[in-house]
Amino acid sequence: MSEFVSICDVGPRDGLQIAKTRMTTDDKVAWIASIAAAGVREIEVGSYVPPRVIPQLSDTAEVVSRVLALLPGLTVQALAPNLRGAQNAFNGGVHKISMPISVSEGHSRANLNRTPAESIVMMREVMDWLKAQPRKVPVVAGASTAFGCSMDGVVTTKQTVALCKGLADAGVDQIMLADTVGYAHPAQIKEVVRAVREEIGPVLYGLHLHDTCGLGIANALAGLEVGIRAFDSCLAGLGGCPYAPGASGNVVTEDLVFMLESMGFTTGIDLEKLLDAREVLHAGLPAEPLHGQLAKARIPPTFRKAA
Repeated sequence: MSEFVSICDVGPRDGLQIAKTRMTTDDKVAWIASIAAAGVREIEVGSYVPPRVIPQLSDTAEVVSRVLALLPGLTVQALAPNLRGAQNAFNGGVHKISMPISVSEGHSRANLNRTPAESIVMMREVMDWLKAQPRKVPVVAGASTAFGCSMDGVVTTKQTVALCKGLADAGVDQIMLADTVGYAHPAQIKEVVRAVREEIGPVLYGLHLHDTCGLGIANALAGLEVGIRAFDSCLAGLGGCPYAPGASGNVVTEDLVFMLESMGFTTGIDLEKLLDAREVLHAGLPAEPLHGQLAKARIPPTFRKAA
């Protein structure tokens, strides 16, 4: 059997948070169901942030409840910015909580209104609270701006390693290195992954990539070459952080899956059904432009799915 690569589609959270129009709850649930029907096993379905902060995600609690009932085999993930958000996510029944923690000072203050050091203290509080609960819910910490920041500029490998070490010491289950603004290049991906893994070992889980400079797929390939086997991505390449000027969409799920399966990795995802899910997305969000090369080219006749 081919080596498995895990894909988490973050479209219903990251993909919608800067959308110009709001998607209805019914349309969100239909979109999530269509992604799951394509074989995506993990989806980030929303964010437990105050509705005034990101109105597009104000229905997260309802989306979580409906998806849990509708799709029992899906790993339902949701974002939480702080302890209260993590408590709401836990009480809502999610299977996994993602928490963004910025490496750069500027993005940390803009996005979370606290310093990176204060975020690590907060993370310890979250992990202590979760450990006291009767149900195990893992936390995946997203090390945001791990490769660069549109406000602070250069983010050094040393800075990223230090933050990841702090998060690992705080007890997080997994860490995703996030190219929040899409400034990374393949050599940098390899350097940072190797340095972080040397410091924290298997707590480093995967990569969250954006395609601002057109290098999202190239950076995913670089990650593969240094052992990364888990990626965040978004159907049709929607997304971007509202508190990171210049950031644009996530790496495109269908393009990423096409590359992986073509190379002989297995994802468990059906490309035809994934392309069908774009139609469901477009129906629910018709004014939003959809991205991706595979959708333009269609699946080539030379494609053979990994066994």
